[in-house]
Amino acid sequence: MRTLYYSPNSRSDTVVALVRMLGAEIAMREVTIARQDGSDGRDPVNPHPEGKVPYLTDGEDAIRERGAIMLYLTDAYPAAGLGPLPGEATRGAYLSWLFYYQGVMEPLLILKWAGVTHPALTASLRDVDTMIERLAEPLRRGPWLLGERFSAADMLCSSPFFWSADMTPEDSAIRNWIARCGERMGKDAR
Repeated sequence: MRTLYYSPNSRSDTVVALVRMLGAEIAMREVTIARQDGSDGRDPVNPHPEGKVPYLTDGEDAIRERGAIMLYLTDAYPAAGLGPLPGEATRGAYLSWLFYYQGVMEPLLILKWAGVTHPALTASLRDVDTMIERLAEPLRRGPWLLGERFSAADMLCSSPFFWSADMTPEDSAIRNWIARCGERMGKDAR
């Protein structure tokens, strides 16, 4: 049986919301994690090699990183329609957004929050303004990152703005999209 290791008020909230929206039968295992404020700590029952969440096990297989878990689950539960399958239109865009979040969006937002800048970072990741423009482009054409289709990519890419509302851009296309995502995901929006 699939098991999701999660901790409330963490990056795993988005995956918990996805599991609910998929109607997936997945065992949910709440664990503690080390928090930025120094509270809590690594839970010995959490099998993640670094003690983080989310972490999904499926028999002998294990998946970490939100984008990878979300892709794995949307492929495993296609009836929910929250991710295009191989061969479907917008599959490439879907994969691109999941990986863009992990590889560009989240690092840039963390660096901004930490006040870290360096020309090497800008050369490789660009900057937050460029990232915001990339995010806004499809949202000016349609309500979701994949046009007319809401997907787990919307859930993942909108998630940091629920945690850090002060980082929400002024762009109305993005602000309206975040509100739509919040409505779709309900109280588990983060």
